[in-house]
Amino acid sequence: MVTTLIAAWCTLLAAAPPRRPLALGVVAYLCGWVVSELPFAAFCYLLVSTLLVPAGQRDLAAGLAAAITAGLVLIAWRGLRAGPAVDQALDEGLGADWRSGLDPSLVASLRSRLPLARIMFAPFFYRRRDVERIANISYGSACRKNLLDLYRHRGQCSAGQTGGGPILVHLHGGALFMGKKNREARPLLYRLASQGWVCISANYRLHPAAKFPDYLIDAKKVIAWAREHAHEHGADPTLVFMAGSSSGAQLAALTAFTHNDIAYQPSFERADTSVSGVICLQGYYGQPGDQSPATPLAYRGTDAPPFFVAHGDRDSVAPAAMARLFATRLRAASSNPVVYAELPGGQHGFDRFHSLRFDRVVEGVEGFTAWVRSRELARHLRDAG
Repeated sequence: MVTTLIAAWCTLLAAAPPRRPLALGVVAYLCGWVVSELPFAAFCYLLVSTLLVPAGQRDLAAGLAAAITAGLVLIAWRGLRAGPAVDQALDEGLGADWRSGLDPSLVASLRSRLPLARIMFAPFFYRRRDVERIANISYGSACRKNLLDLYRHRGQCSAGQTGGGPILVHLHGGALFMGKKNREARPLLYRLASQGWVCISANYRLHPAAKFPDYLIDAKKVIAWAREHAHEHGADPTLVFMAGSSSGAQLAALTAFTHNDIAYQPSFERADTSVSGVICLQGYYGQPGDQSPATPLAYRGTDAPPFFVAHGDRDSVAPAAMARLFATRLRAASSNPVVYAELPGGQHGFDRFHSLRFDRVVEGVEGFTAWVRSRELARHLRDAG
């Protein structure tokens, strides 16, 4: 009965997480985010716990399990709605005919269907046979806080190779005082690396030892390192996408708004820290009226690159209202497109493993980056002609 009650508590917080006060919202996140993304696993847990209840209490447990199952069905249905939400966001941000503008060489790489078997039975297995991970490469002088992991397709390692795949730099979350590089967005990193991308996931300096702009400087150092060493890993240094989760999304946006700003590039002022696009997952963007240079909402973003912003509508840690405001302001100021996908039922931390929701977001990222890359290819062809 205790395990069944735990399942009931977590399902309730996953289905209807309180957002205020913040402390209660954090508790709801910690208790409910796994169930929010893995209702199938939660159902298996519930089934086993119910079967273990003594015979005299089984009727009560069965009734409770039936109510919990209804909540899990609701959670799974919301996860399925992520696909239409992402598709609508791409149509609104890039135009209803955006697929027709994709370069033919990139269309084949887009995923046509969800990996349902992996989502249901192996959500924690991220690794792919065709992808190798090179761990703990130093990019700065801050020891463990300046280490990165690099993901690339096996065989894509010829030094001096020309051309190559694009680069994705991902920054972890943790409110700028915790977290590590091999925690979030791994399904995305392995998926893109299997298609020839070179993906980087990096640590950076954190509170209390670091303060702004230390972590922003580190994020820019990673971009500079990626461009400098791209040829060693079969990557194209002209195509760099910045991504992040939670506070990592905050930093990803800040790098785009301050590209090539020497104030945030001490000792590497000449490095090119511009990016071709930004992917923000469940990001923190600040509060209305906040003018701190550490918050993305303080910047107008008139020269920002294309953005892809995904946020759960039931995020109890970083409210969706702030992500919506950020996307609206950026769309009004920037000449480049802003894709904003608000995910039904999405809680904070939806990118930790394979799920109905995050794998649809991965598909959206693939479509978004294919559109940006197609535009860059068309631009190069026009310049060459």
